[in-house]
Amino acid sequence: MRGQPRILINTPEIELWPGGLLRARSNFDARAIARARYVLRRKRDGRFLAVDLPEGLLALVTHLRREPGLDQALDALESLHPHTRSGIEHVAELPLDRLEERLHALGLDGAYGERTGLPLVPEPDWLALAGFDRYRRPLWLHVDAARGWSHMREAALRDDVVLEAISGYRSHDYQLGILERKLARGLSVEEILTVNAAPGYSEHHSGLAIDIGAPDEPPAEESFEHTSAFAWLREQAEGFGFVMSYPRDNPHGIVYEPWHWCYRTG
Repeated sequence: MRGQPRILINTPEIELWPGGLLRARSNFDARAIARARYVLRRKRDGRFLAVDLPEGLLALVTHLRREPGLDQALDALESLHPHTRSGIEHVAELPLDRLEERLHALGLDGAYGERTGLPLVPEPDWLALAGFDRYRRPLWLHVDAARGWSHMREAALRDDVVLEAISGYRSHDYQLGILERKLARGLSVEEILTVNAAPGYSEHHSGLAIDIGAPDEPPAEESFEHTSAFAWLREQAEGFGFVMSYPRDNPHGIVYEPWHWCYRTG
């Protein structure tokens, strides 16, 4: 990983992860990923598709060439090579592909946005590594939010307050998976949507939102408001560009979320 940019390249169907940040189940995949510059990962289920090695692309699945979105992912990969591009300066938005398909899977349609007042949220075409979350997973954020989070976390530490990242960027497909797993546990769509926005409408898609926790506190619980971390955020977060998106009695039908903070770019 030395000398490589620590960025996640995002395309509508496939993510390109820097090598060394993913763990594989099979020995073959693990050996390939250990040598990879980038790993092509299918967004809808997390399947590893291929690795970019110094000697070229190595497929990890059969019929790789039939994979939806592969051409876009390979174009993005090519743009990263030093002889074609010196770096990434601008964050662009991905098209809102398959939005209706994801909503229909939950029995929803475009009226959901009108009813809740939640705007559609595109995914960025790349994200910065902002460290690791409480569970040692890579924390991906929009580059502006990543800088804001780093400065805010360091400032809190100087005041003897520990801020832990619980969750950052989530793709539309990942959000759909969260809702589907809760449905499988017997929760209704209506119950779930008071806690999780429908895919396409979550601030996490932008990479600007981060769920924040405190040591020894359960994640994403209202009890977070009684911690010194929340007290510090309430006084200091806005100075670093972060605001709490869902206070009590917010107009979107989302429960009070003292842990959810979003970086405002404007």
